[in-house]
Amino acid sequence: MRTEHHRSAGGLVVDGSRILLISTQAGRRWQLPKGHIEEGETAEQAALREVREETGVTGRMLAPLSEVEYWFVEKGARRVHKRVDYFLLDYVSGSAADFDAGEVSGAEWFSWDEGIAKLSFDNERRVVVQAREILEPGLRRRGETG
Repeated sequence: MRTEHHRSAGGLVVDGSRILLISTQAGRRWQLPKGHIEEGETAEQAALREVREETGVTGRMLAPLSEVEYWFVEKGARRVHKRVDYFLLDYVSGSAADFDAGEVSGAEWFSWDEGIAKLSFDNERRVVVQAREILEPGLRRRGETG
């Protein structure tokens, strides 16, 4: 089986106490918006573009977040090793109602706790928890969970 290596970038948009997630597979899967880095594009540029394309929302770069790596088999024909660079973004403009229905099933704002619980993948959950700790230093010390 052939192995391919893919690089993508994505972001977590924050608007006050809300975070923006996308759904796929008719709402059965909730995740962070992301997509392939195009030739000549930086990871930061790709993250901003992909978030805008998939969610209808424009963000402003705040900070880099952890990278996520995983493997999957696509259509039984190839193994894919995917690396995703994530970034923390501050909401600037746009509406989640303008999501790209050709790419995702929906885009929706959640509270931190609701969003973290809703995420389908543990690796993305860790990225969101990291973002929350950046924005809310001392959260763990106060005994709150996330």
